[in-house]
Amino acid sequence: MEGDGEEGREPALLWPTTVEELVILQESLGQAEEEMWKPPARPLLVAGCFLCFSRGRRGPGHAGEAGWAAAALVQSGRLLGAGVARGVASVPYEPGLLALREGSLLEEAIRRLPDRPELLLVDATGRDHPRGAGLALHLGAKLGLPSVGVTRNPLLACGRPPGEPRGSLSALWLGGSVVAYWVRTQEGKAPLVAHAGWRTEPEAAAELLLALSPRYRTPEPLRQARRLAREARALEGSRGGRD
Repeated sequence: MEGDGEEGREPALLWPTTVEELVILQESLGQAEEEMWKPPARPLLVAGCFLCFSRGRRGPGHAGEAGWAAAALVQSGRLLGAGVARGVASVPYEPGLLALREGSLLEEAIRRLPDRPELLLVDATGRDHPRGAGLALHLGAKLGLPSVGVTRNPLLACGRPPGEPRGSLSALWLGGSVVAYWVRTQEGKAPLVAHAGWRTEPEAAAELLLALSPRYRTPEPLRQARRLAREARALEGSRGGRD
């Protein structure tokens, strides 16, 4: 990524290679007290990142399957850049340990963007996590960027569903604190969860998710990243690669 400035200097974090290492790091990140980021009153340069795996998979995910990660750089609804990376999952999927499986590949895709984003949108949880540090938060900390997680459902947090009109919100609670919000991004569509991530408050996460979803249920940076990842998978399959 170009344009790494003083404000966006990255902390010296490595991706753990064992469950024990990851748990220790997640506990540290979950307890870290960082100054909260406030979105500026102008269109943001946002990177959505998404990872898809081989077709025909069974179960939640196993070690050794091929994955395609993509990052889409979007501003005011326009795609300004893309980064794609291919790799292999070294571990099976386990709730709360997604960073072991996806973290390094998503980082590689983001680093292939032409410019440094101001915000990360990640297909993962943040504070809604057993140790308060899901992959959306972890990836933001790794890159020194504010981050927001977006998922279809909460991981551990609980709360009532939002109202039907677009823009309806409902808090999701974990351990006595609001860690995320249900957000109705489009009337007549199922709501999404906006997760507080690295240096972001739950309320800001909800506002950003809604602002980045003017036409579709899924925010535009994540829509573009999902499309790019799936196109990369399909292209390799058409060339006879592992798919």
